[in-house]
Amino acid sequence: MREARTRWPRQRDSAPPESAASPLASVTPTDVDVCLRACAAHSTKLVAGLDRRRAALAEALRHLLAVHAATRPAPSTATAPSLPLMRRSGKAGGNSAAALADELLDPLLAVGNKALDCGYEDELKLAVLIGDTVLTQRKGSRAGWRLRARTLEAMGAEAAAIEAYERYLSFTEDDGFGIAAKVVGLRAGARRQDELLRRLEHDCPAAAEHAARPVTESWAEGLALRARGDWAGAEPLLVGALLAQERTGAPVTELQEATSQYLGLAMEAAGTDPAAVAGLTGTVGLYAEQRRSRMRGPVADPTFGGVEWTTVGEFRNRIAGKSICLIANSQRVGSSSMGAEIDGYDLVVRFNSYRIDPAATGRRTDIHATIHKHGFNWDQKVHTRLVFGGVAGDWKHSLRNRLVPGAQQYLGDESLRWPLRDIGRVGADVWPAIPTTGFNMLWLLDHLDVSSRLDLIGFDFYESGAYRLPGAMRMPITSVHEYTSEKAWVMERAQSVTDMRIRLR
Repeated sequence: MREARTRWPRQRDSAPPESAASPLASVTPTDVDVCLRACAAHSTKLVAGLDRRRAALAEALRHLLAVHAATRPAPSTATAPSLPLMRRSGKAGGNSAAALADELLDPLLAVGNKALDCGYEDELKLAVLIGDTVLTQRKGSRAGWRLRARTLEAMGAEAAAIEAYERYLSFTEDDGFGIAAKVVGLRAGARRQDELLRRLEHDCPAAAEHAARPVTESWAEGLALRARGDWAGAEPLLVGALLAQERTGAPVTELQEATSQYLGLAMEAAGTDPAAVAGLTGTVGLYAEQRRSRMRGPVADPTFGGVEWTTVGEFRNRIAGKSICLIANSQRVGSSSMGAEIDGYDLVVRFNSYRIDPAATGRRTDIHATIHKHGFNWDQKVHTRLVFGGVAGDWKHSLRNRLVPGAQQYLGDESLRWPLRDIGRVGADVWPAIPTTGFNMLWLLDHLDVSSRLDLIGFDFYESGAYRLPGAMRMPITSVHEYTSEKAWVMERAQSVTDMRIRLR
C-alpha cells in the first residue's frame, strides 16, 4: 500500500480567487517604478545554480536593469529602498507615476515571460506584477494581455485567464499563437471537470455532509481511514474535500492534483474487482479528457485533412532537380518589383509570418518553413510545410494545436524537425546561437545538394527592416539568433551576389 501523500489540498474558506474581491479578477494599477524596484529586489534572490530557467530569468533581469540604467539617469539623492515583491501603489496614473518607456517594454515583457517559465510561486507573482504594470500603462498591449492570461492559467485562475485571453484576441487579427483554440480547450476542460465532480457527488451521496467542512480536515481524516484499510469510510471524506475545494474556488491546478490523488487511491482500492474498476472507468475518462482539453484543446479533424508525413529522404526526392528561391521577409523584398521573376522558379520557399504582395513578393508559396512557436500563415495552402523546433515535446504540441486541416499536402516529420542540430549534428559548441528558420531551411537545402538552382532573394539579414504580416510586425526581431554568423556562412558559399539575389547554385 502506498504511503499517504503529505501535500494536502489547501484550506480556502474565503471567496474564490476569481471573484470580484480578488486582485486576479482585474488588472491592479501598478507604477513602473514599483515594478522595477521589485525586479531589482528579485534579481538579488537569484544565485548561481542548476536551474536553467532561473538562470535565464536572471539574465533577463540583468538586461532589463541595464536598459533602465541607460535610459534613465540616476537621481542625485539617495534612492528609496527596494519595495517588497508584491507591494502595489494605491493609485496609478498620477503625476508622480513614471511612464513605461518604449525602450523598457520588450525587456520588461521578456522578464515576465522568463518568470512565467520558471513556474515557481515567487516568479508567478513577479509575472503578475509585470503584466499589471504593462497593462496599467498600455491597456491595449497584446503582449501584456497574453502574459497576464498565461500567468493566470499557470496559477489556476482559469476564468480570469479566459477573460484575459479574450482581451488579447480583441486586439489582434492574426491569432498566431492559437489562442482561440486554447480558450475553447479551457472551456471544454471546465465542462468535463464539472461533469466529473457531479458524477462523484452522485455516486457518493455521503460526501455531501463533508462538502461544507474545512478541506484539510476532511482530507486528513480520509487519508487516515484509508491507511487503516477503511475505504468505505474514507471515500466520502475525500470526495467531500474535492467538493469543498470546488465550493471555495480552489485554483484549477490544485483541484486537478487532488482529483488525481483521489482517483489513484480509488483505483488502488478497486484492485481487481471488475465491477469496481468498471465503475471508475467513466470517471477516470472524464479526468483524462479535461486534462487533455486544457493542455491541447479539441481537434475537430484528427487527420488534419489527410496530411501526409514526409521524411528527409522523401523531401529530397521531391526537390531534386528543381530551381528553388528562398524569399526573405525583408523590406528589400517588400519594396521590390520581383514578383513575376519569383513566381518563375520551380519552388518558392517562404518563412514564418511572410507577407504577400504579388508585384513585389510573387504569389506562390510551395514550401512554408516556420518555427513551431507561433501560427502565422499556417492557414495558407502550400504543398509542403516544414515546422522547425528544438524541443520535441513542444514541437508535437504545436503541430497538434496549430496545424490547419487541408492547408498542406505534406508535413515534415521528426527527421526534419531541427535540421542543423539533428541532421548536421552541429552542436552548440560549434554554433552557439539558435539557428533561425531561414538558416535551418537554407542549411538543409545546401546539405541535400539536389537543386539545379538555389537563390536567396532579398536576404539582407534585416538590415532594411522586416516585411511581415501586420500582427508579426509588432513582434521584435529576436536577439537569440546570431545573424552575423549566418550571413558569413552564406557569403562563404555564394557564387554571385547582387543587391537582391545571392546565388548558391
